Amino acid sequence: MNEEFEDPRLAAVYDPLDPDRSDLDVYAAIAAELGARSVLDVGCGTGTFALMLAARGLEVTGVDPAAASLAVARAKPGAGRVRWIHGDARALPPMAVDLATMTANVAQAIAEPDDWAATLDGARRALRPGGRLVFETRVPARRAWLAWNRAESYRVTDVEGVGRVEQWFDLLDVSGPLVTFRGTWVFAADGAVLTSESTLRFREREEVEQDLDAHGYVVEEVRDAPDRPGREYVFLARVR
Repeated sequence: MNEEFEDPRLAAVYDPLDPDRSDLDVYAAIAAELGARSVLDVGCGTGTFALMLAARGLEVTGVDPAAASLAVARAKPGAGRVRWIHGDARALPPMAVDLATMTANVAQAIAEPDDWAATLDGARRALRPGGRLVFETRVPARRAWLAWNRAESYRVTDVEGVGRVEQWFDLLDVSGPLVTFRGTWVFAADGAVLTSESTLRFREREEVEQDLDAHGYVVEEVRDAPDRPGREYVFLARVR
């Protein structure tokens, strides 16, 4: 598992190191557009999106395999409004939600084909008949990984109660659709250096559409991410 989400120290600084979550406004708008009243947030992480929806009166379930990230989510104001599940979409209790979401890197972080298939199946079982699945994935041709180097990603953040944290990313390997990179965090308070390696799968649009069809979905629309035009697809699919 990606240490960035499982390590308690890294999970605790995840939000302050990435404070701009305007990307989630797209998903909130889609939930409103579809009239969703119940949402399953797959890969909910530290709970930012789940809590955003819950604050708007939606019934929300957040599921994530990283216990450290869920601990951060459960400690936030309003966390009692959300049902939190430690695990993944493969082993969910019975539910019939209107909408399932995978925001940010969640879909691409499910890199193994068997895990991806199981996630699509799990989300489908959790959705009501006619329910929707919405997620994003980067356009491979834009080669986002070219910017994953120290020169372009380095930044320093003063985190309240923690102190100064340096952060950067280094590209490690590109093998076909799989891109592996390493994140590094340096805590000035004690000099601790923590690292985490991640692999993302860059799927072509046609591949995603075929996967959705094979697992019981009808692709209703593929949108351009409004906050990252030309760089990401946003898939809207309905349970067949």
